[in-house]
Amino acid sequence: MKTFEPKSAASFDFDEIVYEKSEWLARVTINRPHVYNCYTARTLQELRDAFRDAAWDDSVAVVVLTGAGEKAFCTGGDVAEYQSEYLQRPRDYWKYMGLFVECHDQLRNIGKPVIARINGIVAGGGNEFNMACDLAVMADHATIRQVGTKVGSVAAGGATQWLPIMVGDRRAREMLFTCDPVDAATALDWGLVNRVVPYSELDHAVETLALKLVDKFPECTRYTKQSVNYWKDQAWSASVGHARDWLSLHFATLEPWEGMTAFVEKRQPDYRGIRRAAATGGYSEFVWGPYTLSCGSCGAKGIPAGFSYCGQCGRALEKIPAGMAAGTANADGND
Repeated sequence: MKTFEPKSAASFDFDEIVYEKSEWLARVTINRPHVYNCYTARTLQELRDAFRDAAWDDSVAVVVLTGAGEKAFCTGGDVAEYQSEYLQRPRDYWKYMGLFVECHDQLRNIGKPVIARINGIVAGGGNEFNMACDLAVMADHATIRQVGTKVGSVAAGGATQWLPIMVGDRRAREMLFTCDPVDAATALDWGLVNRVVPYSELDHAVETLALKLVDKFPECTRYTKQSVNYWKDQAWSASVGHARDWLSLHFATLEPWEGMTAFVEKRQPDYRGIRRAAATGGYSEFVWGPYTLSCGSCGAKGIPAGFSYCGQCGRALEKIPAGMAAGTANADGND
């Protein structure tokens, strides 16, 4: 048995992706069309494992990444998972980002050309996967957008690093700041994709491009990919660790709570309410204010400044600053 033995595609027990291999091609499909092919932590694990297998399989010359159905390629991370998991335990987002980085590193370092088959909406982290691929063929009804500043996040998992390289600084800033969708014709003009075709011709266009790549020397192709990745790798490696830590801490603040809760509740986030709170001397970083109050009745400490009642005993609060409640230690540390 060889050390780097690939497996048959059918042998993988994948739930959230479809993995297929035939005729020198590996096809990896995010299979969550009911939620526009957004990805969960499990999706990232499965993608990582499929990419590793494709890297080790010498019968695979080209990888095609796509989404199930015709509505969406990939719309980034599952905001419902963010809202239910990482707003509760921000430290777990650091672990999640570890999976995200592993998945992207495996994709960029797969040693073979990867084609993004863009069959529908590309949003947020979906565009980061698009940009991590080497080439892209886009259906003419599809759009591409970033969404970080709309939902309380920062697109620092590839978009802030790679968009300026691919489309230029001003266009990158416009996409990242406004979160407006870019149509297929504009995406082609800006260099986000290589081809735009009608949806009915998408598979033929992808296969035609893939077969051109099959008929090239594999080792030369692998090192060409590595060399062309240089600037993307520099930008990624210099910043993604910082992004991982900052985003994890950011999940404990008001902006992601408001943005992701609003998304789940299908309402518009209160962007201006947060701005007004800051402009009028209020609290724009906390849901209920900083943890500055203590209860004069039971001695509970660290109560948010916006609370009117103690969450421990239920008594009305007199807005006694922390450190002045009954039972608080004196300056010598004695009761």
